[in-house]
Amino acid sequence: MTSKTGRCLCGAVRYAFAGEIIWTGHCHCESCRRATSSPVTSFFAVPRDGFSFTGDEPGAYRSSPNVMRRFCRTCGSPVAYEWDGKPGEVHLYTTSLDDHSDFVAGRHDFWNERVAWLNVVDDLPKHEDE
Repeated sequence: MTSKTGRCLCGAVRYAFAGEIIWTGHCHCESCRRATSSPVTSFFAVPRDGFSFTGDEPGAYRSSPNVMRRFCRTCGSPVAYEWDGKPGEVHLYTTSLDDHSDFVAGRHDFWNERVAWLNVVDDLPKHEDE
């Protein structure tokens, strides 16, 4: 069983989870790009059971009717994404992990919303609207 930890930039918001990672991927949607000020966001999903915030309680922002984004109230770092369509999962930003050296992305989501100026060259599946 995997046990991992992560944190925001300043370290105030921390998290831990035990269990297997459900999926990994890169998101190209406009909402994620704006939330992170980056051209693409890398996520992984873990079961809600076995996940907990261990530092300060993060802030919460409902960025759309079915999406809750969690962030550090001190430094502003995004730390988690929750979608009502998958209530048993917590989606975490890959580079918030204390050790993300073993991360391997499994897919690209919202490929149709990608920025034209970033050249992505890989063989991962590219989904239009997931």
